[in-house]
Amino acid sequence: MSTQIRVLKTDGDHAAAVARLSELMDLDPEMGSSEEAELELLALLIQSYEQTKFPPSPPDPIEAILFRMDQQRLAHKDLVPYIGSMSKVSEVLSRKRPLSLAMIRRLHAGLGIPADVLIGEGQELSIDSTVEYTKFPLAEMQERGLFGPTKRPLQSLKEYAEELVTGFFRGASGLGGQPVMMRATLHQTGARTMDEYAFKVWQACVLRKARAMTLKGKYQHGVITSDWIRNLTRLSTFESGPLLAQEYLSNHGIALVFERHFDKTYLDGAAMLDSETPIVALTLRHDRIDNFWFALLHELVHVQRHLTSSAPCIADNLDDKTRNSDQELEADREAGEALIPETAWVDAPVRTSHTNGDAIDLARQLQIHPAIIAGRVRKETENWRLLSNLISSAGRVSDLFNNQLACQ
Repeated sequence: MSTQIRVLKTDGDHAAAVARLSELMDLDPEMGSSEEAELELLALLIQSYEQTKFPPSPPDPIEAILFRMDQQRLAHKDLVPYIGSMSKVSEVLSRKRPLSLAMIRRLHAGLGIPADVLIGEGQELSIDSTVEYTKFPLAEMQERGLFGPTKRPLQSLKEYAEELVTGFFRGASGLGGQPVMMRATLHQTGARTMDEYAFKVWQACVLRKARAMTLKGKYQHGVITSDWIRNLTRLSTFESGPLLAQEYLSNHGIALVFERHFDKTYLDGAAMLDSETPIVALTLRHDRIDNFWFALLHELVHVQRHLTSSAPCIADNLDDKTRNSDQELEADREAGEALIPETAWVDAPVRTSHTNGDAIDLARQLQIHPAIIAGRVRKETENWRLLSNLISSAGRVSDLFNNQLACQ
């Protein structure tokens, strides 16, 4: 006699259904009979309940490799091209070494083992990835804590480069797991070529810090004017001038971020446009007051005149004397004019006297920090010993931003 079929909601329902299924199987019902229909329906209900209650365990990657080895009669040495060495093969198969994404990609391509079986839970894999993850500045990234507190030897960094790098980008506020880089304008024509892999990491660090900031205002295009910049430069007279500058920019919806440069980037700073928010990023590579104010104004000219949705990032190496693009020449000229107008500089006594007194007098006249005058004299004469006490007495800019320069 058939029973009423209902959705299984409890373990008691499940037990009753299993008992009834056993009865029907013992009856060996005829094909097309109501008992056969009941048996099939009960089997589906039981399967659905058990899958919900007891989800199947994911396939084990090592068991999948061993199964394929058995199928194809492969020895341990046959896995060396995919895993790297006999010792690594032994460690992987004995579960002492995790599979790297590079190993997974090779095993998938070479042995046809499904990638989702090898990957396991919590990882992603792009089978057609063309990114050369070992080219990222892995040692520097580890030193800055971008991979977490665990320290790995260099060989391990290279072996697990893809996991480490994609994990870093995934954790960098909204950047996803793949390395991203705004289309960057690089006005560098000298012998030093920027390492773009290192620049991608630097840029991600900048974006992460900028997106974590709470700006006090919303940026309005056109807010940066000559008077606006002049009011900004007057803040240089205060000991905490750089901090005041950061607040001034925040009030107008511009993020001022500090991130130390990576090796082979040769960066002093960059101007970026993150959606509608301008970012000025400085490395403080030359940790002096005069350099800070010139670099800051240089990047602000880029924000004012050159950043667009099609050119959302301009990176600068201000030491590159061969920079001759119209944008760079304009940014240099306007930054210099904002700090020390040419009309005031052309007849300034300090140009020939090179004395502290004349430098301080001109600084008072222009309402700027004396170190900025000293920096102009030193750059124009290329004598970096002149007025050095005005530079050193101003202190290091980084001392004001120790917390912001730390890894975040």
